[in-house]
Amino acid sequence: MIDIGLLLAQDGGDESSEIILFVALFIVLFFFGFLVVFAKYFGLWIQCKMTRAGISFPNLVMMSFRRVPASLIVRCKIMAVQAGLTKVYPISTAALEAHFLANGNVPNVIRALIAAQRAGIALDWQTAQAIDLAGRDILEAVRTSVNPKVIDCPDPKKKAGTLDAVAGDGIQLKARARVTVRTNIQQLVGGATEETIVARVGQGIVQAIGSTKSYKLVLENPDDISRLVLGQGLESNTAFEIVSIDIADIDVGENIGARLQADQAEADMRVAQANAEQRRAAAKALEQEEVAHIQENRAKVVLAEAQVPKAIADSFRTGRLGLLDYYELKNVQADTDMRSAIAGEGRQASPTP
Repeated sequence: MIDIGLLLAQDGGDESSEIILFVALFIVLFFFGFLVVFAKYFGLWIQCKMTRAGISFPNLVMMSFRRVPASLIVRCKIMAVQAGLTKVYPISTAALEAHFLANGNVPNVIRALIAAQRAGIALDWQTAQAIDLAGRDILEAVRTSVNPKVIDCPDPKKKAGTLDAVAGDGIQLKARARVTVRTNIQQLVGGATEETIVARVGQGIVQAIGSTKSYKLVLENPDDISRLVLGQGLESNTAFEIVSIDIADIDVGENIGARLQADQAEADMRVAQANAEQRRAAAKALEQEEVAHIQENRAKVVLAEAQVPKAIADSFRTGRLGLLDYYELKNVQADTDMRSAIAGEGRQASPTP
C-alpha cells in the first residue's frame, strides 16, 4: 500500500518551494526597481548633497508623482543656494514646485532674483513670482531696470511718423523724440505698458509746443520742451520710470495759421455774398411791388380822367362852364402836353369832351 504520510510530506514541500520562489522573485523585482529609481535620481541626489540644496531622495522620487521635473527644480534650487538667495529670504523646494505647477517660469524667476541681488535692486521671491504669474517677463524687467532702454516716440511701427503740433504763431512743427526708461519693479504688476508712455509723451510734447508763442523759440531751445514734458510726471501708474526725454528731430511744416485765416476769409466772403444776394432779392421784390403800385395808381388816374368829360358836359348843361372857359382849359391842357412831350414823358393827350 502507498504510504499516506509520505504523500502529504511531498505535497507540503512543493507548496513551500513555490512560496519561497514567489518571495525570491518579489525581492529581485523590488531590488531591480530600486536600482532603476536609485540610478535615475542618484545623480540629482548627489548634486543636492554636494551643494547643500536641501532636497532629500524621497522628495526627488515624489516629484515624479506630482509631475514636476526633478532636474529643473534641483537646478533652480542649486542656483538659488549658490547665489546666496536662501540666506536673504527663504525659498523652499515646495515653493519652487508650486510655482511650476502654476505655469510659472521657475528658471526665469531665479535668474531675475540673482540679477536683482547683484545689481542691488530690492526684489523678493513673492514679488518676483507674482510678476511672473502676471505674464510679465521678470528677467527682462530686471535687465531694463539695470540697463535702461530707449523708446521711439511716436512708435515707428505706426503710420504717423512724427508728432505734429502748432505753435502760437500758427506754424506747424513736426517732432520726433526718444524716451529713455527703466523698469519700476514696484509698479510692474498692474502698471501701464510702453504704449501708455509713448502716448503720454506725445501728448506732452504737442501740448508744450502749442503753449509756445513762436515756433522759433522751439527751434532755438528744444531742451525746454523736454524739461517741461519731463516735469509733468508722465510715469505715474506705469511700469516704467522716465529717465530722460530727448527731442531727436524737429521739422517746420505748413503755416496752419495763415491757411486757417485764408479759409476764414473765404468763408466770410461767401457769407457776405449770400447776404448781398439776399438783399438784392429783397430789393428786386420791393421794386416789383412798387411797379405794381405805379400801375395801380395809373389805373386810378385813367379812371379819374374818364370822369372829366362827364363833369364838363354836366357843367355845360347846368351853365357853370362857358365856351371861353372850355377853350382856355383846352389851351392849358395843350400847353401841359407840350411841356411833357418836351420833357420826354410821352404823356398822352387828354380826351376831349
